[in-house]
Order: sequence, then structure tokens, then C-alpha cells
Amino acid sequence: MNKILKNSWALFTGMGLIMLAHGYQGSLLGVRAVAEEFSLTATGFMLSGYYIGYFIGAKTIPTFILRVGHIRVFAAFASIASIAILIHSIIINPFSWFILRIITGVSMVSLYTIAESWLNDRSSNKNRGSVLSIYMVVLYGSMAVGMFFLNFSSPLNFQPFILVSLFMSLSLIPILLTKRKAPNFKKITGMSLSELYKISPLGMVGSLIYGTTQSALFSLLAVYAASMNFTIFEISIVTFLLAISGAVAQWPIGKLSDNFDRRLVIIYTTFGASFFAFCSIIAGGQMYMPGDLATTKYWFYLCVVLFSFCSLPMFAIIFAHTNDFIPKEKFVAAGAGLQFAFGVGAISGPFLCSLLMDLIGANGYFIFLIFFHALIGFFAMHRMRVRDVKENPDSQFTAMPQSITPLGMELNPITEHIDEPYSEKVQKMLKRKGVYFKKDEKKVEKDI
Repeated sequence: MNKILKNSWALFTGMGLIMLAHGYQGSLLGVRAVAEEFSLTATGFMLSGYYIGYFIGAKTIPTFILRVGHIRVFAAFASIASIAILIHSIIINPFSWFILRIITGVSMVSLYTIAESWLNDRSSNKNRGSVLSIYMVVLYGSMAVGMFFLNFSSPLNFQPFILVSLFMSLSLIPILLTKRKAPNFKKITGMSLSELYKISPLGMVGSLIYGTTQSALFSLLAVYAASMNFTIFEISIVTFLLAISGAVAQWPIGKLSDNFDRRLVIIYTTFGASFFAFCSIIAGGQMYMPGDLATTKYWFYLCVVLFSFCSLPMFAIIFAHTNDFIPKEKFVAAGAGLQFAFGVGAISGPFLCSLLMDLIGANGYFIFLIFFHALIGFFAMHRMRVRDVKENPDSQFTAMPQSITPLGMELNPITEHIDEPYSEKVQKMLKRKGVYFKKDEKKVEKDI
């Protein structure tokens, strides 16, 4: 663990600062949109821009990296993301913000891709699981902490936008000053949706629907809370609890999915998420009952925590379930296909959810989540009737963030072999001596 942190502290520090900015920015824009009296439909349309950009970037960024290298692309897109948030405070209208969110989405997926390829290059077969765990803790933890910066200044001021930009700019310092050489980048191709559906209908459909729910969940939670007259501090609490609970839930839910039929775990957790979303509606209504009938917001917080506990591990379970039906060498390609399906669904989530909220009120947020989580559960029940469970000893649950890219999926310790990384000194000496076969690094150093 100490060696991992020593070798990758610059990358983890940089990504931590980026996720501080990202978590803060997402909540800030939702609250500011409510304060500016954007319609809910316009707000959902604006926030969906991030996922459009993410989807576009996932397809195009690898070409940029191959052409000009990791460091230049990282510096360029971190700077672009830093500039984009400042423009939000200058030009305030939904369509302009929609364009800026597309730009932010492209920038963020490029940063994720570079960070995860870097971690892959620094990982060995023995420590990939530990690296992925630390990476996930950094992402979720930093994003959750960033949400508390909502209390820094009123969202109506320009200072919060400057602070987000500052975090983004600071993230460049440890990355650009690192002595370590940038990794060799390889472009990963995914499966087509039709091929993925033939292998695992539940995997493909589940990822598509889950992308729809998760994009709405994270994009519109602050909008929902602001619409329910939560204070800024209360909004930061509820968004913090959502992120932290989802991260903590990955391991116990994943352990269950390794011991039982994963489809059964999917069914119970997705219906559990629907149930706790319904409880959130009741708790939210009880808060505003007259007199002594009103209840504390703690019940609402508890419902959100339990909802997140059931909902957020879902993508990793779907990924593991898909791997149950394919050979080990196709795990990464299947994961890339699932991420593609997730992205297609994510594009529509905030807009569709905001339409429902505009039609029936703020509770449309949780009704949307109830419906789509239940849809996954019903489809999983159907698949259990038409297909037997398959035991694949190579397939195991691995906790991972939803933002992970296909390159990041290679950090999963059950994917195909990744050669042990050599130090730069050893690589230069080997090249000079014309040695291209694989040997144990310590033995190589001794021979040299």
C-alpha cells in the first residue's frame, strides 16, 4: 500500500483536486439554476449536456492521446474545464450552460482516461485490486467532500465558480511536475450493443437503464433539494451522504453477488432502491406537515442513504454478471460495451427526469428513480426464467466507480494479464542490451 501511494501520489492528488471541483460544480450548477428560476425542463436539458460530452469524449479522446501524448492532453483539458466553469458565471442561460456542460463532459472523460491508463501502467498483477480500491476511494471521497464547499459562498456570487476553477488549475501542478514517464497508451475497442445483447441481455439492458437513472440521480439531487427549500448546508449533507453511502456499499453488496445468483442480488437491490426512493417521498412530505405532525429531515437523510446503498453498486454487479457468460480475455471489451450502453442511457436521464418533475412536481425525481429501478428488477426476473445461472470461476465482483473508463476496467484484478512494470532504469538498460524477453525485475537489475 505504501509503495502504491509513493509511486502514484501525484496522480491521486491531482485526481482528488479534480473530483473536489467536479463534486462542487455539479451541486453548484443545480442550486444556481433553481435560484435563477430556470424551468425544470431547461435545467434537466442543461445538465444532460455533461453526459453528451462524456459520450463524445470517450469515443474521440483516445485519438488525441495517441497523437500528442498524455501530459499535453491532460494539461489542455484540465485547463479547458477550468475555463468552462468560469464562463458559467459570466453567461447565465440554459443553452449556454448546456454547451459548457458538453465541454466539461469531454474534459472530464479525458482526465479519467489518462489517469486510469497511468494507473494501469504503474500497476502489477499483485496490486491492481489495491490500486483500484484507492482510486475509487479518492474519487468518491473527494467528490463527497467537494459538495460541502457549497457553504463557501452563496451560489449567486461569482466566488464559488472561481473556487471550482482554482481546484481544477491546482490539479495540474502535481501531474505536470512528476518525474515519472507517461505510460504507453493503447486504444481499447468495445463490443457492439447487438453482440453484447446476445452475450448478456440483462447486462446490456441493465446498463442502458441504469445509466438513465444514475445520470438523473447525481445531476438533479441538488435541484430536488433546492426545490424542497433545503438550506445550502442541508443540500451539501444530502449530496455527501449519497456519494459516501454508495462507495461503502460496494463491498458488502459485491460479496453477496459472489455467493449467490447475481441476478437475484440485482433483483433485491434494485427493488430495494425503489422501495427506499418511495420512502424518501413520504419522508420528504412529512417534513412539511403542520405543527407536531412534521418530522425531522434525518428520516429523509436515512432514506437517501439506504437508497444509495442499494443503487450505486449496481453497475459493478451488472459488469460481474456479464462476465459470468464470457471468457476472461473478453472481460475488458465487454466492460467497454457496458460503459457504452451506460453512456447512451445517461444522455437522456436528466432531461427525462426533469420533464417528469416539471409535470408532477419535485417528487417526480423519486418517481422517475422508482420506475427505472423497478424496470431493471422486472427484466432480471424475466431473464431468470429463461436462462440458467452459469458458474464462471474467472468472474468475480470488483468494486468500481460508475465513471470508470474501459482503460480503468483493466485495473480489475480478474481481467487479462498485464505485464509487470519495470523501472525506467531497467527499461533503458534492457533496450541498450537488446533484451526484449520478460524476466523478473530484481533478477534483471542483478544481471545488469
